[in-house]
Amino acid sequence: MIKFTLKCDQDHRFESWFKSASAFDALAQGGHVSCVVCGSAQVGKAIMAPRLSTHKADAPQDTEAKKTTEAATLPVLSKPQTDIEKAISALRKQVETSSDYVGADFVKEARAMHAGDAPERSIYGEARLDQARALIEEGVPLMPLPFRPKRSTQ
Repeated sequence: MIKFTLKCDQDHRFESWFKSASAFDALAQGGHVSCVVCGSAQVGKAIMAPRLSTHKADAPQDTEAKKTTEAATLPVLSKPQTDIEKAISALRKQVETSSDYVGADFVKEARAMHAGDAPERSIYGEARLDQARALIEEGVPLMPLPFRPKRSTQ
C-alpha cells in the first residue's frame, strides 16, 4: 500500500491510499479518482515528502517520546480539518439532534407521512438510489445527506 498526496485542477489537496503506484495510474486514467472537495476527476499527484524510517534496530527507543512525535505528525481523522468538513460535521449534529433515525424503514416512513398515514416529523435513514428516485417521482420531499448515518450497534 502507498499513500499519495493528491491535488485536483481546482488546487484542492487531499490524501488517499492505493495498492501501488500503477494502481493509482490505472484508476486516475479511468476517471475513478475524484477530488473529495469538489468532485473533479482531474486529479494528479502533488509534491510530497517521503516518509522514511530513521531508527536503528540496535538504538535504544524512548517509546513515550516516539508516541508524542508520531501523534503530532499524523493527521487527526476524527476531527474536521477543512471548512467543508466542519460544515458537514455541524449538519450531521443538527440532523442527529433534531430528527429521528429510521434506518432501512426510511422509504416506508417517508411514504406514510406523505400519504397522511403517519404524523409528519423530521426523519433520516437509508434508501437505495432507485427507491429515492421513486419517492421523488411520487412528490415526497427529500434530500440526500453528505454523510452516512451512524449505525446503532444494538
